[in-house]
Amino acid sequence: MNQEIPVENLVQLNKALRKASTAGYQTAAIGKWHLGTQPLAFDYYKVLHGQGKYHNPEFFERDSPKETETTFGEEGYCSDLIAKSSVAWLKNRDKTRPFMLLTHFKAPHGPWDAHERYDSLYADIDIPEPGSLFDNKMNGSIATRGYNDELLFNIGSSVGRRHRYRSHVAKDRGLRSRLSAMTDDEVKRTAYQSYLKQYLRCVRGVDDNINLLLDHLESEGELDNTIVIYTSDQGMMLGEHDYIDKRWMYEESLRMPFIVRYPKAIKAGTRCDALINNTDFAPTLLDYAGVTTPESMQGHSFRSIMETGQEGADWRQASYYRYWMHMKHHYKPAHFGMRTKEWKLIFFYGVDEKPEKGAAPTPPAWELYNIKNDPLEMNNLYGDPQYTEIADRLKQMLKAT
Repeated sequence: MNQEIPVENLVQLNKALRKASTAGYQTAAIGKWHLGTQPLAFDYYKVLHGQGKYHNPEFFERDSPKETETTFGEEGYCSDLIAKSSVAWLKNRDKTRPFMLLTHFKAPHGPWDAHERYDSLYADIDIPEPGSLFDNKMNGSIATRGYNDELLFNIGSSVGRRHRYRSHVAKDRGLRSRLSAMTDDEVKRTAYQSYLKQYLRCVRGVDDNINLLLDHLESEGELDNTIVIYTSDQGMMLGEHDYIDKRWMYEESLRMPFIVRYPKAIKAGTRCDALINNTDFAPTLLDYAGVTTPESMQGHSFRSIMETGQEGADWRQASYYRYWMHMKHHYKPAHFGMRTKEWKLIFFYGVDEKPEKGAAPTPPAWELYNIKNDPLEMNNLYGDPQYTEIADRLKQMLKAT
């Protein structure tokens, strides 16, 4: 569910599409890459330096496997430039061959820096706050709260002043200078509006540029003949539980968007609650291309699930998650767990590592949520005797993973 498609799958996917006699695809990767090695298996690439910059970014580019890579800067806004380059590649490709284009926007990776044309967007509205921003009820455990809530000031970057070292208030100097006379709740409300509006303005740049790509495909008569997939590398905490950033196994961070448009085979409006992982993306695309999935590739095709809305009897019923960077960067305790359609079990294992500045050691603890009846995860059921059997069953699943 979380993180990017495994790089091994991307490389194998690309090679299979390019080389298979039934496929012969042209392939390109444009935008964010950030995987340590260049996408050399692609026919064409134009990728950012590292995470890249929002304004006037630098790119690595290679026109074909026979050419030498060049590096240069471009003036403009990152999302606009990535979409413009994607359209240019689509215009200049060999129209007699099928294609696979990966358009990877940097946005909305933080710090969120939208184009100035969005500066006034949402300025006159108040965005509704999640209830858990102020009242986290029974979410969490001694691993995330402490024995007497003493860890609340050190766990999970916050919207307002709660976290001493990592918060939206601390990062936004312009905002911080206006808040000295406010109460903590007033600061949190003001910071939340700033946080969400910055995020949504950055996302709007992605939305507008996706529209540009779709309009181009439609102008070429290829839109309905093209499988269009919109996804991301993870979800995002947008103030839920007074957390910002990602890296949590809680639903807002764990779940990621996955939208497919292919009217030839997938009925508009189809929804399914099947548990898919990013490892399944490459096998699914190969299935549509008529190419056999390599035995070494992780994951399974979920083509039939998208087209019928029905899972096969052998489809996975649980998914594993792990975050291992204990109390680094955003002050998240290391944890792993198992999620089914109804239940989620999380183990914060309290590893003995040197924590980030100001972070206290964290005790180990379990958390159990019924995400069917408690989708906002406001009531940790671990330790309740009536759920012992469920917790033990999930532990056995974890042990077998």
